[in-house]
Amino acid sequence: MAGPRTTLLLSIPFMIIGFLLSRAPYNMVTFSPTNAWADGPMKLIATPQFQTKKTDLFTAGATHMALLHNSILRGYNSIFQQAGLLLEQDKADFVGYSLAWHKFVKSHHDDEEHTLFTKIEELLKDKTVFEETHKEHEAFLAGLAEFERYLAGLKSPSDFSGEELLKIMSSFQAPFESHFHSEISTIAKLADHPNTPKEGTPEQAAASLTFKAWGKSTVTKAGMLDVVPFFLLNLDRTVEDGMWANWPPMPAPIKWGLINIAGALHSGWWKFASCDAAGQPRELWAFQVAELKAAKEAAAKA
Repeated sequence: MAGPRTTLLLSIPFMIIGFLLSRAPYNMVTFSPTNAWADGPMKLIATPQFQTKKTDLFTAGATHMALLHNSILRGYNSIFQQAGLLLEQDKADFVGYSLAWHKFVKSHHDDEEHTLFTKIEELLKDKTVFEETHKEHEAFLAGLAEFERYLAGLKSPSDFSGEELLKIMSSFQAPFESHFHSEISTIAKLADHPNTPKEGTPEQAAASLTFKAWGKSTVTKAGMLDVVPFFLLNLDRTVEDGMWANWPPMPAPIKWGLINIAGALHSGWWKFASCDAAGQPRELWAFQVAELKAAKEAAAKA
């Protein structure tokens, strides 16, 4: 028979798992949106594959980039919609959520510049295809850096000002939105580049594998415990007639673990996300809290 010490040691992993599951995003109480949601103020992107039904190398690549961009755009919109409605007790989690968004965007930008664009330029033997894209990046980087400086520089979450954050976000919103849309068009148009590999060739197959590998790694290497849950909890699986319900392609248990186990560490952050653990659009947290507060105040006066 196992002694008390052995029993305790054997029970520790189960205690840890139980603790994590108690904080998992699938436990969040959610409602369908009835107020402003994360589809504005920045407009979301229609995927090229849904629009054209094409499946060539660059249409597929642009489509997957659009889906990733839409997660970032929903993240921005969820921050923008809720920044001015926070209760004091929610400020610390909101700052963490917002900094996770910044980390996501900065890592995505750096990975494009240093890896993806270089690979595409080498494939096409053309260094000019992303000239405009590089300029578009420069147009919003200063505002993005100010966003991070403000939030990381707060002496206390209590010092957070929604008005100040919204002012900073508005300063780079236009070039940010323009770039996140135009980059999709730029990539999709590469299907017509004279050096694009023909469908069915070994060169096309190799390029497709390269881009798929980049797509799998770009989010995970940015941060498994913050960026990955942020990404997955801002993916709307209902869009475009449910065409992307199982995107990104991975076994369901792994996706569940990335959301609910990896997401448990910073569980308080994810209440601000635009979607629930099943990828369904949810009422933004700040609106839920505001409505509950108003109902309580009305009841107290009755």
